[in-house]
Order: sequence, then structure tokens, then C-alpha cells
Amino acid sequence: MQIRDLPYLDPGEPDTRSGTRYLLWLGRGQLRGQLVTLAWGLLHFVSVMALPYGVGLAVQAVVDGSGSRLAAAGGVLAVSAVLIAVGDTMLHRTAVTNWITAAARTQQLLARKTASLGSALTRRVAAGEVVAVSTGDVEKIGWFVEGVSRFLAAAITVVLVCVGLFVYEPHLGLIVAVGVPVLALGVLPLLPRATRLADVQREKAGRATELASDTVAGLRVLRGIGGEELFLTRYRTASQEVRGAAVRSARMWSLISGIQVLLPGLLMIGVVWYGIGLVGDGRIEVGALVTVYSAVMLLAYPLRHFEEIAMAWSFSRPSARRAARVLALERTAGAASPAPAAGDAAPTAPTADLYGDAAPAVPSGDLYDPASGLLAPAGALTAVVCGDPDAAGRLAERLGGHPADADGLPSVLLGGIALDELPLDGARTAVLVQDKDPVLLSGSLAELLAVPASGAVAPEDALAAAECADVLAALAQASLEGDPMAAPITERGRSLSGGQRQRIALARSLVTDPGVLVLDEPTSAVDSHTEARIAEGVRALRTGRTTVVLTSSPLLLDRADRVVLLHEGEVAAVGSHRELLETEPRYRAVVTRETDEERLSPVPGGPGAAAPNAFDIEETA
Repeated sequence: MQIRDLPYLDPGEPDTRSGTRYLLWLGRGQLRGQLVTLAWGLLHFVSVMALPYGVGLAVQAVVDGSGSRLAAAGGVLAVSAVLIAVGDTMLHRTAVTNWITAAARTQQLLARKTASLGSALTRRVAAGEVVAVSTGDVEKIGWFVEGVSRFLAAAITVVLVCVGLFVYEPHLGLIVAVGVPVLALGVLPLLPRATRLADVQREKAGRATELASDTVAGLRVLRGIGGEELFLTRYRTASQEVRGAAVRSARMWSLISGIQVLLPGLLMIGVVWYGIGLVGDGRIEVGALVTVYSAVMLLAYPLRHFEEIAMAWSFSRPSARRAARVLALERTAGAASPAPAAGDAAPTAPTADLYGDAAPAVPSGDLYDPASGLLAPAGALTAVVCGDPDAAGRLAERLGGHPADADGLPSVLLGGIALDELPLDGARTAVLVQDKDPVLLSGSLAELLAVPASGAVAPEDALAAAECADVLAALAQASLEGDPMAAPITERGRSLSGGQRQRIALARSLVTDPGVLVLDEPTSAVDSHTEARIAEGVRALRTGRTTVVLTSSPLLLDRADRVVLLHEGEVAAVGSHRELLETEPRYRAVVTRETDEERLSPVPGGPGAAAPNAFDIEETA
């Protein structure tokens, strides 16, 4: 794999059983690149370690006064220098390629998982953790994957040098052969503590990132309630904890680095002290002593990769564990349940025969949730009233066929077919869910509306139905060409107000024109006059298409073909908005915010008076 070939056409199915298994899976996935890096690493390290032989040969040639051997030594040094340059260049090139490809594969897998789970992802994993995994963690994962091949090249070189020195000069070579394992393994007792400190640092950094991400996402609300300073204080505290953990981790790694410098120095002192005695006794030549001394000195270079791989492992292991945890998340599949007949009849026949070859790729028909008893007839606008906003959000996820939690509930059925058992593409083509906090990506308005769609709804019609005229006027002023469709929109739509973001997101959903559209509080951030026009626009544009709106707004409820009240997770009443206002106290309490005291008041305006109908107040006004 070359960098120019990225991204992968298919990043594969990762092994997410643990962080270690995920790292192994990444390494196996680019085995060819690892072997190429190993080959170039061996060339580079062996060429470096050939320099002491050339230097020793040159010194001995000068001592012996041999010009031919001095020329040969110069040739050895020249060839070594060329090979060092070539090997170092290619080693760096292939190592960086391995690093980038491992990080890119992880990012692709995370992007695929994010697209697969949608908004359910942040309900199961903190948004800050997802950010931490997709930014800093992928770099550390790539660091370890590419560092393995360089470490293996360094380890093989060290073994070759020890064997070569023992053959070249047994007296000094034996000391080196005994001392080098001590150098390589001398810091081993310190690694567990260094790893624990690195884990603590990464954990605290992850929490600080989560806190920062959540604070930035809710900054507008925090400023509105005066809670900005409170969260800043919390972040300062978390930041100081990260700083303290990083200092403690850095102290341990600096101690390891110091030992890595001290031990080779002690070995060199021992080699020189013993070697001088051998030279004085005439047992070895000066050139041999220079060769062994230079080799021991240069061994510090490949030995540094032992420390580096230990650091890479310590930092990448928790990162890989977090990545594996996110990548292991799956859509929750529930058991299929029988669908009811139209008109709230009890469920009839099971759907076991609906999954044969004749089953459509994108089903259609009534949308039914067996867990709550909710039925949304095909082609109708169904409004759902649920007093608990969190329960409404969970219901919206269920209706989309990708619930946020593994609750063991049966699957939602569309036309009698379980959405949880459909391929993800088919389920999302059939049902589109817009949650209460839709995300707008950066780009122009035209790019924002360029989504997979049926083509039956033009962007202009969708924008008109979502009452975006004032938004278009504001964007036209911000555009250099005066074209609102070319106006830039910042990340998450932060350049727009809350109501403007909500209407643009609604227009995007309407452009898609799915068979079933589920809207969770689509007008909570707009005024009542705009809300009334949006209700009419959505109703007109979605005529003949199944639409489910989770809301407690009387303006939307009055324009629905069918209103369903959910109480404690189950259907409690079905009818029109006005019928339920008159006959269902629980519905009236949610929609009109009526208190128990008002509900029991018998006299208008006094104790026991019935609360006025919110719709009647609006009509009278």
C-alpha cells in the first residue's frame, strides 16, 4: 500500500476482542510494508555498524604504515556512508508509510462505524472519547505498528554485531555479548510502572477532552444560564490533573532514558579498560580495540529503538483498547414481532415468511413498534406525544431501526418486515430519523443539501416548506456572489441561530424524501408563527408519504392525521388533537402544561376551573 493509494477501498473487519488483538490485526494487514521496512532497516543499521570496522582498519593501517589497507578502509567507509544514506532515506519513507496507512485504516474504520451507528454512537460512547480516538489515538496506534519493524531490524542488528565482535575479537567480544543483553533488559523492571503512569495520563487526558468537547458543544447554553465559569473551572482542574500525570509519566521515561545512556557508558568504560590491558600485553592490536570501542559506542543507536518500542507499546495499548471498544459496537437486533392490521388492531400473523427471496430490499407499508404498540399508517402524518423527552429520543432511534441500547425489545416493523434484520443501507433508505439536535457539516448550503435523495423533492421546495426564506436572505448577504446556496456554513452550523439550524436540517431531511420520515421535535427552536407555517408546509410536501413527528406542540398536533399519546412507554390513547384534549387528561397535561390544581378547578379562573384549551386560545387570538 502506497500513501497515494489511500483511502482503502475496504478497510476490512477488525479484530476488536482486545486492544492487543487489534494491533496485531493492523500489523498483519500491512505485512508486506512491514517486511519492506525491516529490509531497509537492516541495510541501514548494518551499514552504520560497519563504520567501526572501517575505522579500526584505517587506524591499524596507519600504525602498520600500509597504504593499501588504508585505501581499503577508505573504501569500506565510503560504501558504508552511501548505504547509510540510502537505507536511512528508504527506512524513513517506508516507516512513515506504515504509520500513515495504519492510522488511515483506523480512521476509516471509525468513520464507517460512526456512519453505521449514527446518533446512537454518542449515547453509548462519550463524544469526547470518539474525538480522542479519531485524533490522538490513531497516531499512537500507527506509531506502534510502524515501530515494530524498525525494532526488529535493530534487534537483529544488535545480535549480528555481538556475534561478529565475538568472532572478530573473542576477548572483548565476550564482554560485549554479556553486556548488551543487560543494556537491552536493564530497564525492563521499570516498564510496568511507566506503562501504568502512561495509562493514567491517557485516561485523564481522555476525560479532559470529553469535558472540553461537551463544553464547546453546549457553550451557547452555558452562556445563557451563566454556567460558563463553572465549566471553565472544571476544565482547569481536569487540565491540571493531566499536566500532573504527564509530569509523573515524563519523569519515569526520563529515568529510563538516563539508564539507557548510563549502561552503555559503563560498558564502554569496561571495554576500554580491559582492552588497554590486552593491547599492553600484545594480545590484540590497536585497530581491534578501536573497532570494538566504536562498535559499542554505536550500539547505543539501535538500542534506542528498544526504549522507543516500549514507549510506543505503553502509549498505543490504551489507545488501541479505546479504538477496539468503539469499533466493537454493533447495531442492536431485536426479535421480529407480528404487525397489527390498520386501525390499532391486535397483531396478527407472524412475519417468518417475509424474509425469503421475494422480500423487497426497501420495504414499505405501515410502521409498527410492537414494544409500545405505536402504529403509523402508510401515507399519513402521525404525531406522537410523549411526556419524557429522553423516551421520545429513544423511540425515534427505535423507529429508525437502530436503537441506542441493547434492551432486548422486539424490532420495529415496516410493512411487516423487521428493520433490525435488514441491511443497514436498506433500513436507512426506508426510514430516515432526524433527532432533536441534528448536525450540520461545514460547507455551502448547496453542498449541505446534496444528500442521497429520491429526486422527487427539489431543494427549493424543501427550503420553502421549512420556512427558510429569512435564512436564505441572511446567507445571500454573507455570500460574495449574492447566492444563498453558495454561502458558507461553519462547522455544526454555528454561524446560524438555533432556529435557523433547525430549519436547514429539516429542509435537508425533506430533500431526502424517504419512505418514512421520523422527526423528533423539529420546531422546538422557532416561534409559533413560523411553527404554524412549517406544519402546513411539511404536511403539504409529505402528502402520501409516511411521516412521524414526536412533539408536544399544539400547532403541529392539530395538523396531524393521527395523534398518539404514549404513557410509560406504551400507547395510551389515539385520536385527533381536539378529541384528545377533550377526553384525555394525561394528554391535556402534557400539551397544555396543565397542573393538577388547574385540572380540578370547577370555576373558570378559580379553584377547580378547567384549563382553557391551548388550541382555542390560539384560535381566539
